[in-house]
Amino acid sequence: MSHTCRIELDGKTHDFPIIQGTENERAIDISALRDRTNYITLDDGYGNTGSCKSAITYIDGDQGILRYRGIPIEQLAENSTFTETAWLVIWGRLPTQEELTRFSHRLTQNEMMHESLRSHFQGFPPNAPPMAILSAMINAMSCYEPEMMDIEDETTLERAAARIISKVRTVAAASYKMSIGQPLMYPHPEYKYCENFLHMMFSLPYREYIPSPEVARALNLFLILHADHEQNCSTSTVRMVASSQANMFASCAAGVCALWGPLHGGANVAVIEMLEFIRQSGMNVAEYVSRVKAKDTKLRLMGFGHRVYKNFDPRSKILKAASDKMLAKMNISDPLLDIALELEAVALQDPYFVERKLYPNVDFYSGIILRAMGIPVNMFTVMFAMGRIPGWIANWKELHDDPKSRIYRPRQIYTGNTIGDYTPIEQR
Repeated sequence: MSHTCRIELDGKTHDFPIIQGTENERAIDISALRDRTNYITLDDGYGNTGSCKSAITYIDGDQGILRYRGIPIEQLAENSTFTETAWLVIWGRLPTQEELTRFSHRLTQNEMMHESLRSHFQGFPPNAPPMAILSAMINAMSCYEPEMMDIEDETTLERAAARIISKVRTVAAASYKMSIGQPLMYPHPEYKYCENFLHMMFSLPYREYIPSPEVARALNLFLILHADHEQNCSTSTVRMVASSQANMFASCAAGVCALWGPLHGGANVAVIEMLEFIRQSGMNVAEYVSRVKAKDTKLRLMGFGHRVYKNFDPRSKILKAASDKMLAKMNISDPLLDIALELEAVALQDPYFVERKLYPNVDFYSGIILRAMGIPVNMFTVMFAMGRIPGWIANWKELHDDPKSRIYRPRQIYTGNTIGDYTPIEQR
């Protein structure tokens, strides 16, 4: 196989190296294209551009494969916890018992917000979007952690990572409590990561919420499955910001802002909105599906198929099993969940969906799970951000550790006006 790619421009040929990853992915390295030819490539939306080399996450969309640091997502979902998976994603290997115990202890140590930070929530209106609060508060946290701004070694990195991963759940729960006018709940030092978040979300003074093992397990799986997903919009944003040598807090806050967009982090919200539309319209599921198949432009099927996974989304199989167990245990009566399960059954059997590989994806099942837990729709994207924090930190670290890294600076093709003269205002 040739190890170079020959490109002919203006009668001249130029050879560029072919790069091959550890899973045999191949790319043409055009880093020197502009210097050698005065040309650039145009790839609107970066759909065919590799923006970096990364050793964190591997995806094969055709085969339905997702691995963190080489470990299949199915094995992590079966055997790991979110805390252990976060360590794996950030440091590239499974922790020893001593490392996991130390990291878990750091999470507990850092679960409290600085008391002055609690007053910041009063500056937001009650209907403020939780993602706006989350982004602002991650940046505000850095002001109270000045020693974390300059990460000098692995110990400092571990402390900074523990601070963000731990405090983000406290901030998220507090933003929800503030939005409904309830008192902010302090974290419980004896609870594990997921149980503690649910406690802060749903407990009240003198009325403690204790989640069932099925609910805690489902949330743990949700966070594991969202911990990283290669160079998506928010992760690429984190790397872009980090390339300027911005600190970890600022870079993760930028990731929150990118995830806030409905085309990225809002897919599971769209699932619930679709189910609500079906309920309010009075249509049954069969009629809705028939109209979608007939290409009714007003109706869309949300939560089915995936841009990356052309076969099936491996995360959806895991969440489906967790969803089935949790719903059976909770015995919930919810018309939207009934519609979701009916829609799932149709999609898994109807030849129209099967032939087009429009299987329920992770957003479909995560929407069901979060709703069954009692998480309000405006908190769905915040939950996504909580899960994705380890991946953002890992990508920040990967770029930070690379001695050859330089500030990201994409090029453009200018399509504006050609040169013109300034006209005095009285002559316009």
